[in-house]
Parts: sequence; C-alpha cells; structure tokens
Amino acid sequence: MEMESRDGGSVFAHIPKVPEVPLYALQVAYGKDPSPLKLNLGFGVYRTEDGKPFILNVVRRVERLLVNDMSNFKEYLPITGIAEFNRWSARLILGADSPAIKENRVNTVQCLSGTGSLRIGAEFLAKHYPQHHTVYMSQPTYGNHPNLFSVAGLAIKTYRYYDPGTCGLDFQGMLEDLQSAPSGAIVLLQACAHNPTGVDPTIPQWEQIRQLMRSKGLLPFFDSAYQGFVSGNLDDDAQSIRLFVADGGECLIAQSYSKIMGLYGERVGALSIVCKTAEVASHVESQLKLVIRPMYSNPPIHGAAIAAAILKDRDLYNEWSIEVKAMNDRLISMRQRLFDALCDKGTPGDWSHITKHVGMFTFSGLNPAQVAFMTKEYHIYMPSDGRINMAGLGPKTVPHLVDAIHAAVTTLCLN
Repeated sequence: MEMESRDGGSVFAHIPKVPEVPLYALQVAYGKDPSPLKLNLGFGVYRTEDGKPFILNVVRRVERLLVNDMSNFKEYLPITGIAEFNRWSARLILGADSPAIKENRVNTVQCLSGTGSLRIGAEFLAKHYPQHHTVYMSQPTYGNHPNLFSVAGLAIKTYRYYDPGTCGLDFQGMLEDLQSAPSGAIVLLQACAHNPTGVDPTIPQWEQIRQLMRSKGLLPFFDSAYQGFVSGNLDDDAQSIRLFVADGGECLIAQSYSKIMGLYGERVGALSIVCKTAEVASHVESQLKLVIRPMYSNPPIHGAAIAAAILKDRDLYNEWSIEVKAMNDRLISMRQRLFDALCDKGTPGDWSHITKHVGMFTFSGLNPAQVAFMTKEYHIYMPSDGRINMAGLGPKTVPHLVDAIHAAVTTLCLN
C-alpha cells in the first residue's frame, strides 16, 4: 500500500505559499513583541495619545440613538445601499451647492469603504470605459492601489510625484508624465493628505493638473480617504475634486469614512461617478448595479446608517466637524513636537519636511536598514519605506521615537 503523500493528495497541493502582506505582517510582529516600549507607527489608524483605538463621541451618540430606534430593521438594503447615505455623501465631497448634484449628473452608490469603492470603480471602468485600459498612479502610492485595479484587468503605470531630494512634490515630473500619458488614460489622484508621503499639490498646482488632464482627455479617479485631515475643514479639503467637477467634465470619486468618522471595521464608503448629463448618469447607475450584484449583492446597514445620521443632522454634523478639527489639530501638534525634539537632540539631517507634510502620514526619509534597526533595537514598528503614522504618536512616545531615529541615523548613514 502506497504511503499517503505529505499533502494528503490535496487538489490544492500545487498552490505555493506566499508571504504575508507586509503591513499585516508588521501588525503580527508588533502583537507578538512583549516589550513595554513597543510602538506601532505602521497601520493607518487614528489612535488616542496613549495608542488606544479612538471612537468619536458623535459616533457613540448616534449608535445609541440607532439601537433605541425600534423602527430600524435588518433586512437587505438595495444593491446601491442607503439612498440617504448616498445623497449626503455626494454633498459632503462636492458641496451642497454643486451644479452637478442639482442637475442629477452624479450617481453615488454605497460601497465597502474606500477599498470597495475603488474596486467597484475599477471593475466598472474595465467593462465600460473603452478609451484606455491603463491607470496612472503616483509613485509612490497606497500599497493596495495597484492590486485593486490590476485585478480588474487594467494596466498600471506611474507618474512621478514624490521627490526624495526635497521630501516634497516633484510637480514638474508629475506634469511631464501626465503630458506623456496617452489620451483617454485613467489617472488615479488622491484628493488630499496623500498616502504614503503626506505631500499634496497646492490649489494653483491642482488647477494646472486639471487643465492639463482636461486638454489631454485623461479621466480623473479621485481617492478621498482623509477629507478634513489637512486643513481641519471638510469643505477646504475637497477643493481639488470640486475644481474638476466645476468645469463640467466627468470623474470618479471613491470616499472612505474609516478615518474621518473612525468607522474602520464598519466598512463605510461611497463611489460617485460625475457624468455629463442626467441621462448618462442613470445609465451608469444601472450598470453599477450589475457590477455590485455578483460581488456582494448589497452593502451592510449599520455603518452607513451612522454616517447618514451624522451627515443629515445639522447639530450632529457640527459636532462631527469639531471632532475632525480636533483630530487634525493633534496631527499637526505631533508633527511639531517630533520636529522640535529632533532639533533639540541635534539629530543629523533636515527634518523640516515633517512639519511641511500634511495628513496622517509623513515620509520620514529613513531607509529600510534604518527602519529595521529601529525595530530590532527600539521595538518601533513601521513600513520599510519609512512612512510614519503621526496619529500613532503621543507626547509620551515622541522621545522614544526620537532616540530611535537619532541612533539610526548616527549608526547607519541616512542614504
């Protein structure tokens, strides 16, 4: 009798084991580290100053209201989700006085957070956008962006964005690469608080980008995950998108409520497609339903119900706006505190980019060897590209991070 093979004769025995997704592997390593000094600056989650999960007061309040509302139900939503949530999501990103909304040229569907919104948009473009099946993304970009579009069958190319020499925007390189892109290509743009660099174009630069893209017939696809985390003002942080909508042209917008409402695990997001006419928008909606139906059929209720309740009620919206401003103020204060501490310690290098960058993240300028050194010697966990989640810091942990950075750059050269 033959010995049974080690794989038990599995029909899946040919499947190779792949490494853990780096960011999630980082989380696992952090969880296993017994050191009381360990510090997690990797995952893009807003934390309290003590590193604890942060839940907005307004979200807690709305959840209690929803629990006590006996008219709520648990039946399936329509394919496109909660209609009220969709209407108010479009208003949030485009503005209450948006002509596109008034003219019914905007189609918005509830999706599974920003990731799901991007994924539905990618699938829709792969099926219904014949002009060009290439997506241009910033170099670098959010790690999951290429996966979301390539799995839909779209080709991925990059445009220059971050300049390591200045730790700022390579604006000329960006314009040159977009100018060289073929007419009709899709361009993925981050609305504000660029992940992972923390570097954004100015509004005049956005206007130049808009003019170039419209002249070339490039299709903008905006990813908006951090509205309010740059200026502290929800309207101001939507200006990049509103420039593109004001010219009457078409674009796609993926919204996430994970960071800005702290609804990470609830997976709350929306995809809006701004069209030329109301008739086209209605056709688009009919096809979006056919994209969503075989994927997950319809979205979950709870998180979107929380978001809708906040967006539609003036008092709750104002309370939320104040909390967003407070979160943003803390991010700015952590940047200043880190910069000041590095200067006070005399750490070699120019660290001014830390206060110039915006949003949750900053590209520190640390290289992979230095990051590995900091993890091994100081129990600080962050991606190998040196991205720091500023929301992972607090007054008590900044000194520890500064000690680690100082040791890393004096032990291992910066470049």
